[in-house]
Amino acid sequence: MKKKLLTFLRRGLMEESYVVDIARTGEEALYKFDINTYDCIILDIMIPKGDGMYVCRTIRTKNTSIPILILTARHNIEDRVTGLDAGADDYVTKPFAYSELSARIRALIRRGKKS
Repeated sequence: MKKKLLTFLRRGLMEESYVVDIARTGEEALYKFDINTYDCIILDIMIPKGDGMYVCRTIRTKNTSIPILILTARHNIEDRVTGLDAGADDYVTKPFAYSELSARIRALIRRGKKS
């Protein structure tokens, strides 16, 4: 994700009282996942060093309950199906409305806490 979008997302999520970590590569995302506990993961599938689909599948093999939302510019039906089959719980394409993204995150976290 571009720096401007990351800054926008981080600011919006922090204003909603979320703690936000950012990983700029797939390797960094998996490392942070291994050492931290998260309520939800927002994942771009076009990240370097371990693409997002690989990251999603790897996280899913380690944790079947953590909500994963893919946020990406890739909007083809095949990409959406691949992302959901890789283990994502939701798939949002850019451009997006922040209010909808926020609502989807809240819904994913609610569902994750019911188990």
